[in-house]
Amino acid sequence: MKILLVEDNESILMGLEYLLSKEGWQTVVAADLKKAERAVRTEPVDLILLDVALPDGDGFTFCKRLKEKEDIPVIFLTAREEEQDVVRGLDLGADDYVIKPFRNRELISRIRSVLRRRGKGPDILKCGDIVLNLETGKASRNGEEISLTKLEYRILSAMMAYPGKLFTREEILSGVWDISNNFVNDNTLTVTVKRLREKLGDEEGRILKTVRGMGYRMEK
Repeated sequence: MKILLVEDNESILMGLEYLLSKEGWQTVVAADLKKAERAVRTEPVDLILLDVALPDGDGFTFCKRLKEKEDIPVIFLTAREEEQDVVRGLDLGADDYVIKPFRNRELISRIRSVLRRRGKGPDILKCGDIVLNLETGKASRNGEEISLTKLEYRILSAMMAYPGKLFTREEILSGVWDISNNFVNDNTLTVTVKRLREKLGDEEGRILKTVRGMGYRMEK
């Protein structure tokens, strides 16, 4: 996936580039609307993260012009949090509207959701004989359905999306917090992973593997 970042704040831009690269996505950068318009003409992008306040205009105008010509998914990423701004952005055809300061895992989840809705992301995740249907929210192993709690589902879906990737405990805890807005401590994570393994029939941790002193990895 290739994502166009339209953002003039250098520190935010650097953070976004790093965050998206960790997910395996390529980025194209534009610090103003002129560069963004040139990028759209020359770079095939799958999604645009778009600020509203830019040096040479506003993102609303850019989104309106873009949607009149082609239907690239757009997520506004802006400090403009007034209701009329959110409504205006969505009415112009944006797929989502995220307010700064944003939470990293929530932003990643929203990007994935938009990509799936647009047919640009997988609906079915597989790791060995474990299957997770993101559309129905159902998990199964060898054809037998597995009943998961919301927390178990969040952890499993994140890890199955990137098999072989090491997720630190801090990353998982941050992601769970961002999505559910409920406090989850380190001990709760340990217990949840243990129960998830039991449900997967993986009590020995051969599939959902512990990387000692670091975190967890879903084996391919």
